[in-house]
Amino acid sequence: MATRVLVFAGSTRSGALSAKLAALAAKELALADATVTLISLADYPLPVFDGDREADEGIPENATKLARMIAATQGVFIATPEYNHSLPPLLKNAIDWVSRHRNTGSLSYRRRIYAVGSTSDGAIGGARALLDLRKVLMAGLGAIMLPDKIEIPRAQDAFDDSGQLIDEGRAKLMKTVCQNLVDFASRLMD
Repeated sequence: MATRVLVFAGSTRSGALSAKLAALAAKELALADATVTLISLADYPLPVFDGDREADEGIPENATKLARMIAATQGVFIATPEYNHSLPPLLKNAIDWVSRHRNTGSLSYRRRIYAVGSTSDGAIGGARALLDLRKVLMAGLGAIMLPDKIEIPRAQDAFDDSGQLIDEGRAKLMKTVCQNLVDFASRLMD
């Protein structure tokens, strides 16, 4: 059975560079023989996390859907933009809501293998966002993080018209990150 991998971006903005990176990851993961599900967080809108709201209304259905998708995989790839040297609120909010299932014990979404990538129009490619994203994923979702990552600096100029990375070194790194995600995630199936 093929390794199942969920892929999404931390931005839903039209033309988001992180969405380009997520789409490229989905292609590379499929080439590495994974069964890939590429989603947009725009299809799973969530209210801003609020403990009182959770107490009154429970966990939103879309958070449950996201948790189920993670639970159905062995691996996850998240592409994030960098907002003010950190991850965007949309992505943090989605992780916060999904993590609330930890308290219900109703879904087994923890201990999945995660790979991450970032995009930025700056020179360091979103590295600061990845530091925070890794911390939040491990604490909130029990993620097992690959040490590999891909950072795309000056991302507005990094992709060609077909969505491939122009820089050969970064393109090779992207293939390596995706192959390693599939290799390590496949071990969860053993």
